[in-house]
Amino acid sequence: MHGPASPGWLLVALCAAAGAYCLLRMRSTVEEQRRAAGGEALMGFGMAAMAVPATAFTPPSWAWPAYAVVFGAAALHALWAARAGAHHLHHLVGASAMVYMAVVMAASPGHHAASGGAGIPPLTGALLLYFTAYVLLSGVRLVPGPVPVPVTAGGAAGAWRDRPELARACRLSMGIGMVAMLLTL
Repeated sequence: MHGPASPGWLLVALCAAAGAYCLLRMRSTVEEQRRAAGGEALMGFGMAAMAVPATAFTPPSWAWPAYAVVFGAAALHALWAARAGAHHLHHLVGASAMVYMAVVMAASPGHHAASGGAGIPPLTGALLLYFTAYVLLSGVRLVPGPVPVPVTAGGAAGAWRDRPELARACRLSMGIGMVAMLLTL
């Protein structure tokens, strides 16, 4: 993306940490968490890779179309999975946003091609509104509630992977990352 280096590296760290936590959640005993965690890990690591500042690494020309293909497949998977639950619709929007950003970066690595220099393109604006609303709603959901689940037979690792509040914080972090990436597009 095209932002300053320091915030770019912070975004890389945030997204990579979220992706790593999602990988840990894939070992959960709760099937719902395992199903969602794979797509969220892909999003976290994909966002981390896309957020590496251009001053540190300029991806080869084939990288952006590759991102578009990978996230296009993830969007199709989310569309198929959306039959079972509404959360997969968010995955569909997220994967589609990643495809959109990859296509824009492939078409115009130096600036936003769709804007023509006249403000924010409508699709970027719509995605910014969606992810801003998602971040605000996710933040409200993190307001303290019931006491966390005690450590189970899985030990300390089990306690980390089956914590719904940590999963929500992870999703909030990725939503904030998506807003930041869309702003720098």
